Amino acid sequence: MNLLFQSTRRRLALWYTTVTAVLLLVLAIGVYFYVRNTLIDRIDDTLKHVVEVVDRSLVIQPLAETRGRYGVNVDASFNQNANSLEDDRIDLEWFDPQQHLLWSTFEQPIDYPLHSNRSGETVYLGGDRVFRQIVQKVTLDHRTLGYLRVSHPWFEVTKPINQLTRDLVIGISLMILCVGAIGWFLSGIAIKPVQVSYSSLKQFTADASHELRNPIATIQTNVQMALAYPEAEPQLQRRQLQIIERLTQKLGRLVNDLLFLARSDSGMVQLDWQPVPLDALLIDVIEEQRIAATQKGLFLSLHIVEPKLEGEFNEEDIFTVRGDWDYLSRLFTNLIANAIEHTDKKEDTASVEVELKLIKLTPKTMRVRETNRQFALQVTVKDNGKGIPASALPYIFDRFYRADPARSAQRDITAPTGAGLGLAIAKAIVETHHGHITVDSILEQGTTFTVTFPQHKS
Repeated sequence: MNLLFQSTRRRLALWYTTVTAVLLLVLAIGVYFYVRNTLIDRIDDTLKHVVEVVDRSLVIQPLAETRGRYGVNVDASFNQNANSLEDDRIDLEWFDPQQHLLWSTFEQPIDYPLHSNRSGETVYLGGDRVFRQIVQKVTLDHRTLGYLRVSHPWFEVTKPINQLTRDLVIGISLMILCVGAIGWFLSGIAIKPVQVSYSSLKQFTADASHELRNPIATIQTNVQMALAYPEAEPQLQRRQLQIIERLTQKLGRLVNDLLFLARSDSGMVQLDWQPVPLDALLIDVIEEQRIAATQKGLFLSLHIVEPKLEGEFNEEDIFTVRGDWDYLSRLFTNLIANAIEHTDKKEDTASVEVELKLIKLTPKTMRVRETNRQFALQVTVKDNGKGIPASALPYIFDRFYRADPARSAQRDITAPTGAGLGLAIAKAIVETHHGHITVDSILEQGTTFTVTFPQHKS
């Protein structure tokens, strides 16, 4: 199963990395084209500016051989601009009206046809000779005087673009590696609760199956024996029916407990909220459990500590909490019955003591959920039985957990013992009533369960 979770973790990390890589790639492509177009626009703006400057500086004079016609004095117009353009790596070419080259700043004229283009054109001449060009048609009185072509080397674009591409590739590669590592880490965090829940569910299913399988097998065995020997003695048949009855009752309690825990987990427990006097409730529970305690030779007592806060409380509300009487009765029945079950008679000292008192909440005792309350009610169920090992205390409220698995495995399944759900149900009831439950225990000295509820004031 670990292989399954590891595979799932790898897939999650791969999905994190893939999605991030795609987003980074889209971002990088956007940045690349934005920077590239920005550089091209800057070069085109520079070329247009040069065209405007040269156009204004052209020396136009009448042609001697043709009366009434004008031409451009090439030497006077371009020699003054040649030196200023060398530093900007911009080259000029002048063509006559018949598109014949008359003047150029290129050491070797380029062999490329003349195209009138005011918006800029990228010209590839082979090898590394690539230019960005603008061609301006110069006219006077609707007559063409010539053509001006301005060229800028393309490496002014490719050089920063290539550097940007390298930076983007390196940066994105490093980011993808980081995202992969972070994705692996985060997927481990994300899948951990699922793994824990699966392990708990697996253990819960195994325990529930064990608890259900043995009683069902015993019932089936007794039914098969009754069917195989229909003329058996009435006493034997009666005993078989009694075993089946006890087992069906046990299965019914187990199913009800599981149903309650399932409803508690999903928040579907419907409580009849009302003021509940804990002192009266504990008196009823003690009376119900007194017979079981007497049968084991235990002394079962209830001690209600009267508060010394005169005038601050109505006497009827001192030990009142807001909750459901039936669920609270079940809570303390489970705790007291559990204490009686795990306490053996030790001459005249075996006892189970229940105490109810009002406490004032302090930063150390403020564990109930309604922290705006100043006072709380605390119930302790203390026995001097066999105790619980320290290693078992963190798991004592887990479902189907027993501190002595060997003893649990060897118990009589027809006996009316629990299935290890009593304390889990107790904790669920306490939390549903916004309270807190703790346990302290010392081996061979006893165990103390402490339940704290916020006090209810009418």
